[in-house]
Amino acid sequence: MPRMLDIRGGLSKHEPKTLASPSNRGAAVAIVLREVEGSTEVLFIERAHRDGDPWSGHMAFPGGRIDPEDAHARDAAERETLEEVGVDLAGAEPLGRLDDLRGRHAAAPDQGLVISAFVYHAIAPPPLQPNWEVEQAFWFPVPALLDAGRRVEHTVRPYSELRFPGILVGTPERHVVWGLTYRFLEEFFEIVGQPFPDRWDGFEAWP
Repeated sequence: MPRMLDIRGGLSKHEPKTLASPSNRGAAVAIVLREVEGSTEVLFIERAHRDGDPWSGHMAFPGGRIDPEDAHARDAAERETLEEVGVDLAGAEPLGRLDDLRGRHAAAPDQGLVISAFVYHAIAPPPLQPNWEVEQAFWFPVPALLDAGRRVEHTVRPYSELRFPGILVGTPERHVVWGLTYRFLEEFFEIVGQPFPDRWDGFEAWP
């Protein structure tokens, strides 16, 4: 069971690999942790369903595109977290940064997007207040993400012939963590010394 002590120690030793975006397009997410009665929980959001949004309805960490006024990718992650769920990370403990990932959507394979992830320990965060971009937001026990019984295969319409590894965190047809969020979790658990048993080595270009 990953404890906050293990998470803090693992991330303090990690040297994140950063990527340059050829099109100057980037995004950032916040992996927000909290402790409840000795257990560590992580914040997930279900993105609102919107036409034209390649991440419509996906399970994700709070975050979004880096705006021109953001001095750093970290600023974008913190700003988006406050906007999307009402959690101010200004007073949170920054635990570290994961390796950047490059994602592309099938509808626009030539438009690369670099996504950065920053990990925080939120001390007594306020009740979640999802905005219009978020269908639902909730905390989920970190140890449960390692439960083999929650591992599922996920398909993506209209590419039903493709199978992606996923983790069930709620309603089966809605709350499956896959894609970039899954890949960030995969690295997170490697860093804290409890790697997934079946590393995902395929489909680098998918969200």
